[in-house]
Amino acid sequence: MNYRLLILLLWSLLITHAAKAQDEQGQFQVKGRVGYSIGGTAPLGLPATIRSIESFKLTPNFMVGADCMYRLTDRFGLLAALRYEIKDMDGEVTTKGYHMKVKMDDDELEGLYTGHVRQKVRQRMFTVPLQLTYTLNRKVLLKAGPYLSLLVSKDFSGYAADGYLRKDTPTGTKVVMGNEEGQWATYDFSDDMRTCQAGVAVGVDWTFYRQLGLSADLSWGLSGIHHSDFKTVEQTLYPIYGTVGLFYQIK
Repeated sequence: MNYRLLILLLWSLLITHAAKAQDEQGQFQVKGRVGYSIGGTAPLGLPATIRSIESFKLTPNFMVGADCMYRLTDRFGLLAALRYEIKDMDGEVTTKGYHMKVKMDDDELEGLYTGHVRQKVRQRMFTVPLQLTYTLNRKVLLKAGPYLSLLVSKDFSGYAADGYLRKDTPTGTKVVMGNEEGQWATYDFSDDMRTCQAGVAVGVDWTFYRQLGLSADLSWGLSGIHHSDFKTVEQTLYPIYGTVGLFYQIK
């Protein structure tokens, strides 16, 4: 963990140094920003084994950070940022023949599950975006590029209820899960989550009053939230989030 903190510290020092830089040509632009994200971790395309989405709850997915843009030309620039992000998700789906590994009492069961699945995802991370920017006009800035996130806290857990699991095969032993606490089967795949996530992000900044502005961003993870050798959940789950925010141009 020490080397990750060192990387984050170096990035923060870079942004702080840029904010203090005395540049008469105004090549550096520094912004502080806050935002709220809506999204979740999901497969690309809903598989046939997930029959319906029963619920999706908004969670406190706040973001705070600062970024520094260096102008290459009047139109183009490079942006580096450091942000602290929360990317949580609470949802419930109905499945049929969905591959799962769960615990019931002291027994570990694996097979094909039909019924309700409640999922809780908790992710706290520092994110470093590196983006190319394009100044459309004096109020609108477009941006796009890759990002790297280092998770400092993670949780992927939940329970299966009001259904049954066929052990190992579609015709295997049937194990019934009730719909009351104590009759559920639980799962926890937090240790199988990646500590480092990478993806791409696009966005737009709109300055509406002097140094104040609004932003809209979309981030899309290119790697799943679990390690590549994790096969318990049959689909790869990607973090996909949209963020609306408010920024203040410091310099």
